[in-house]
Amino acid sequence: MALKKIVCLTIPGMAPFEFGVICEVFGIDRREHGGPIFDFHIVAAEPGPIPMKMGFDIVVHEDLSAAADADLIAVPAYLGDGSAHPEIVRVIREAEARGAWVMSVCSGAFLLGEAGILDGRRSTTHWMYTDRLSAEYPLTDVDPDVLFVEDRRVVTGAGTAAGIDAALHIVRKELGASAANVVARRMVVPPQRDGGQSQFIQTPVVECRSDSFALVTEWMLENLDQDLTVDQLARKSLMSSRTFARRFRAELGTTPTAWLNRQRLLRAQQLLEESDLSLEEIAGDCGFGGAAVMRHHFVKVLQTTPTAYRRTFGARQLA
Repeated sequence: MALKKIVCLTIPGMAPFEFGVICEVFGIDRREHGGPIFDFHIVAAEPGPIPMKMGFDIVVHEDLSAAADADLIAVPAYLGDGSAHPEIVRVIREAEARGAWVMSVCSGAFLLGEAGILDGRRSTTHWMYTDRLSAEYPLTDVDPDVLFVEDRRVVTGAGTAAGIDAALHIVRKELGASAANVVARRMVVPPQRDGGQSQFIQTPVVECRSDSFALVTEWMLENLDQDLTVDQLARKSLMSSRTFARRFRAELGTTPTAWLNRQRLLRAQQLLEESDLSLEEIAGDCGFGGAAVMRHHFVKVLQTTPTAYRRTFGARQLA
């Protein structure tokens, strides 16, 4: 497992929530619940008081030397003006060059842009700043409508809570679904929101909110092995198919089919990690129909095969 040492960079003017997200995901010992423990460091170019965006300071004791062999460099949101400390920029460039993970949350993407590591990569940031990111760093392809983007071990997250999704994505990629689920459960957040899900979820004010989607998604999870169609789901929600599809996307930020496929993939990951079921059995239990279809989804979304995933994250291998 490569993800062991995590270094969070502190920058004057950083946002406390986004900084806290990084600390919460990577800085807590969760061994008693079967979760991961990381060698977590908070560092500064100039140790001492670091002013936060909200008008208070935190005191950082470590300098940047801890970042030299980090497996992940994490950058919180900050009030950037394109003039970051040159040693901070150096640390980010060196991390990317040696193949370490680099992650930004929200406006932290501007620091990655200043370091030049977004050039030739896809990226995102908070929807309020995507036009500015594109204008200041035209060599990156900014996607304004996703929660996070991973491009060759550089992960950029959108605003605030999307940083949780970006961080859990890295945990899942390196340590498996079970480890990410432990972290998510302790944080009381969903274990996975797909990176391609929309940042800006439109909820019509004129329509009455109900528990219909909570009920139907729970039912979908309980029946993943079934051939679930939009028409069937719409009838269960007492809506027309067209209204169901529109409102599902408006409230959950993705289509019913995409949401369902993602849940099936997550279930398959869990079964590959924790069971000895055959690939055909897992594919059937998760609703993929057959191992070939499941393999297609694994390669498309996770860039690996079910067999390779089990080899890496299976219970016997991690014991």
